[in-house]
Amino acid sequence: MGERKLLVLFGSQTGTAEDTAERIGREAKRRHFQCRVEALDGYDVANLISEPLVVFVCATTGQGDPPDNMKMFWRFLFRKNLPLGSLCQLDYAVLGLGDSSYPKFNFVAKKLHKRVLQLGGNPLLPVALGDDQHDLGPDAVVDPWLLALWDKILALYPLPPGLELISPDVCLPPRYTLHYLAEDTPQPGGGLLQPTAPRAVPSELHPFAARVVSNQRVTAESHFQDVRLIEFDVTGSGITFSAGDVVMIQPQNCPEDVQQFCQLLRLDPDRHFVLKPTEPGTSLPALLPQPCTIRHLVTHYLDISCVPRRSFFHLLSYFSTSELEREKLQEFSSAQGQEELYSYCNRPRRTTLEALWDFPHTTCAIPPEYLLDLIPRIRPRAFSIASSMLAHPDRIQILMAVVQYKTQLSKPRRGLCSTWLASLNPEQGDVRVPLWVKKGGMKFPADPETPVIMIGPGTGVAPFRAAIQERVAQGRRGNCLFFGCRQKSKDFYCQVEWEELVMKGFLTLFTAFSRDQEEKVYVQHRIRENRRLVWELLSSQSAHVYLAG
Repeated sequence: MGERKLLVLFGSQTGTAEDTAERIGREAKRRHFQCRVEALDGYDVANLISEPLVVFVCATTGQGDPPDNMKMFWRFLFRKNLPLGSLCQLDYAVLGLGDSSYPKFNFVAKKLHKRVLQLGGNPLLPVALGDDQHDLGPDAVVDPWLLALWDKILALYPLPPGLELISPDVCLPPRYTLHYLAEDTPQPGGGLLQPTAPRAVPSELHPFAARVVSNQRVTAESHFQDVRLIEFDVTGSGITFSAGDVVMIQPQNCPEDVQQFCQLLRLDPDRHFVLKPTEPGTSLPALLPQPCTIRHLVTHYLDISCVPRRSFFHLLSYFSTSELEREKLQEFSSAQGQEELYSYCNRPRRTTLEALWDFPHTTCAIPPEYLLDLIPRIRPRAFSIASSMLAHPDRIQILMAVVQYKTQLSKPRRGLCSTWLASLNPEQGDVRVPLWVKKGGMKFPADPETPVIMIGPGTGVAPFRAAIQERVAQGRRGNCLFFGCRQKSKDFYCQVEWEELVMKGFLTLFTAFSRDQEEKVYVQHRIRENRRLVWELLSSQSAHVYLAG
């Protein structure tokens, strides 16, 4: 038996794989393992050859793609020159999280499992294929797989003599301790967003504070959906992009929610604190200043409007002073209580803040240092860039529908990022938004002679507006757009712009207004009506076809 060290590496897009990796980390601590949990791209992959025991947890995104935070690892792992026996000392297991309604279900996990095996790794178990489509979600596969995994691991690394499994009734220490500063401690000035000269190209760790130039509603006031064309000034940021690229925006919670949260938990929003890692080697949250105020933590970091996960209720149950509340929280975090939890949380899209309202005795007893274990961080949102630098230098525009819908809860559900962006009024002073740009999945043809057929109903037209602006600025004419919406008078985005380009001969435009006549007409009907032209472009001019929803 060697040293009892376990490494858990995750590739996560929406946070589910990260949440599962953290769960494995907690279970390892109960079994007295030294355990690190890290994002795959945050780990120095060269050290993999000396790791004895690794559990990989990875999601699959899009059409079988690895998540953003494991892309570098992925490229390294599939290098042709890696020696085949290089991982022969490694015992490993792969847990995949996917969605079986996609053709490439859990593609990344399967491929990773196979590649590590090829490099000489020793699989402890077959790859686990968690499925979002299952009635009980991925946990239906994850729960039994983890039980089997711990059996295997403990057979290889038994508990040292005299040590017992830490009971599930005992709450593990928090990841960080929180130390309040005395009221009179002098504080460094400045908040999150100082429009400073950037050190490098803006990224998630160093976003650019872009000024909002305009925020214009592009649907009729009488239309049910509020859609905005928002423009940001990125002068001096070093940001460059092409058509098809994506802008990432870091949203924040609204002041009313922040105030409510602080009242519920009896926190003073203006208190300053510093965080200290409980275990050496744990890094501090990258996006939090030190020292920090409670208000800043809740506004910019804690995702209090997300739908809470099972792990939230599990940790919450330890703090409960009310037996009734504790029993309910324990039920929600048990394998048997998952249907009940789904009905309480996921179906009605109940937020973390609303769940805390329902457990008042527990909520007011939450120790502040557990907040970062309890509530995930706010994740950035991706938007297709709807403008070209050639047409609008130093500017980024997005076309954004404000997310709002009804569930069985009385209060309408609202999208965190879109609601916040829609509320920003550049006429009320200097309004700034943290953002950065990343490469998108759409590449437009380099050859100026290649025509493009673009199918973009609704806000799906955003990347095509960027492409058309870019191509027109380069003098390219073969642009064919199929656009669809409900009514010509209500939600025909960029109508004037398109009609001008049609007049100048730069654009062939087909529109489908589904509700402007008795029978509904969609873009696919317009494609069928114009099948001769479409076929001509495809067969004799090798046109590229792009589709965005």
